[in-house]
Amino acid sequence: MTATPDAPRPPAGPVPVVLVDDHHMFRTGVRASLDGRVQVVGEAADVDQAVAVVHEHRPPVVLLDVHLPGGNGGGGAEVVRRCADLLGETKFLALSVSDAAEDVVAVIRAGARGYVTKNISASDLSGAVVRVAGGDAVFSPRLAGFVLDAFGTAAGDVAVADDELDRLSKREQEVMRLIARGYSYREVASELFISIKTVETHVSAVLRKLQLSSRYELTRWAAARRLL
Repeated sequence: MTATPDAPRPPAGPVPVVLVDDHHMFRTGVRASLDGRVQVVGEAADVDQAVAVVHEHRPPVVLLDVHLPGGNGGGGAEVVRRCADLLGETKFLALSVSDAAEDVVAVIRAGARGYVTKNISASDLSGAVVRVAGGDAVFSPRLAGFVLDAFGTAAGDVAVADDELDRLSKREQEVMRLIARGYSYREVASELFISIKTVETHVSAVLRKLQLSSRYELTRWAAARRLL
């Protein structure tokens, strides 16, 4: 079976993760609730400790709170910046109670690949880790507007949206907007009352017609054209 261009390549085993949060009880709860797709290999409670632990383990994914003590006061965004030398192999997924625009923008600009809020289910969190490890970008759906702010709309990045949208059918446009906002295939299927397989087919068509290779590129494309 041939994978769709959008599908991240699944890891061979559990994804090693470093968990960063200044509340021990929260880290304990996350560790206990993650399923067999994810393995916590290290933990940290502040900025300096996080930077050291991430460099020690060099995990595929770091689950990172945005509000952390220590360092120069930059919180999770500072951790990402101080680990910039690892961004080719380590991806950061923000996990925070905050859905404030300034928090989302700061950590995404620093280089994080996603941002989910702490009301996410355990299963969805494990799935988000796997997707980020495979090269995807993952955002809680309601944060799409903040993703737009984070990416910006530089004039050189904006094409004539109408001409490009004309390549897509009405249904493909609906699927494109939801996927770009961070919805999972299952959520898109539920929202549009179609099957997950149909969603996969539409996503493949959207990426092909727009000459994009991943959900991450699709989010940037849609954000730059204010289509979210």
